[in-house]
Amino acid sequence: MRKALTVIAVVLVIILIGGGVVQWLRTSDQAPIDDPFAGGPTAERAPGTTPAPSSEPEWCPAVQVISAPGTWESAPDDDPFNPQANPNSFMLSITQPLQEAYPIEQVRVWTVPYTAQFRNIQADHEMSYDDSREEGTRKVKDELRFVGETCPSTEFLLTGFSQGAVILGDVVSEIGQDKGPVSADRIRGAALIADGRRENGVGQNPGVELSGVGGEIALQPVNGLIQFVTPGATMRGARSGGFGALDNRVQQICSPDDAICDAPQDIGNGIERARDLIEAHGVHAMYAHNDAVIPSTTADAWVVDWAHNLINNPPER
Repeated sequence: MRKALTVIAVVLVIILIGGGVVQWLRTSDQAPIDDPFAGGPTAERAPGTTPAPSSEPEWCPAVQVISAPGTWESAPDDDPFNPQANPNSFMLSITQPLQEAYPIEQVRVWTVPYTAQFRNIQADHEMSYDDSREEGTRKVKDELRFVGETCPSTEFLLTGFSQGAVILGDVVSEIGQDKGPVSADRIRGAALIADGRRENGVGQNPGVELSGVGGEIALQPVNGLIQFVTPGATMRGARSGGFGALDNRVQQICSPDDAICDAPQDIGNGIERARDLIEAHGVHAMYAHNDAVIPSTTADAWVVDWAHNLINNPPER
């Protein structure tokens, strides 16, 4: 049984490491924004948004979008307003359309610049998963705190993929339980794609019904074995308290059979699960093309539409 569990742990961790393999080729005619506080396309202010009070700095937006890329899709020195670390980053398919639709003084799109690595026995030189997500979490909280205090009228949308979804999910969980850097009423919504700590019934699922759970929940019982394969990658299980007051504002998007967010809950049943998990590995890289996640659309297109709706029609609370 120990051998079987070890094999399952190895396979699942390999899949977890694949969190950043979304390398869908894409092109864009968008010109880079050199000045993060000016430039970008012009657009009329969307309905439902109001200019920032005169007591705030002129750059304060009505809405700040915080985007958290997945593993190997970011870097600690990347430009948060014009990220270049990975031109094929999945999150660019969400952030670039929003930057094209709104001027930065209305919607400020900020991408988390963090190491985004996942050390394993074949890449011992990389930062550990624990350290990487801790770095990302710290930067998200610092940005929320800075903008929240500087711009009292600004509200936030958060969206992330894979390791980035775990980071933002943890931050939103704290905010929803009144433990975060801003109050829950400042969060218009969060969209988490392939969250490794996803639970059925926690947050809202706009897609198809799922039977599994996040990989960090499925693997928590064998966390000790995980450390032999990926040192410093703690499988932390479910989030205590879920998303609290923000539960109805958090969208949990996951593809069936993506073992990052839809892992089997009975991994201890032996080595026969390994083949199924390996075959499902490619699913994690297909969110920009897979219309089986949310019928008749793709995850990134759905999130862009969701963001437009919340920006143009702020919810009444």
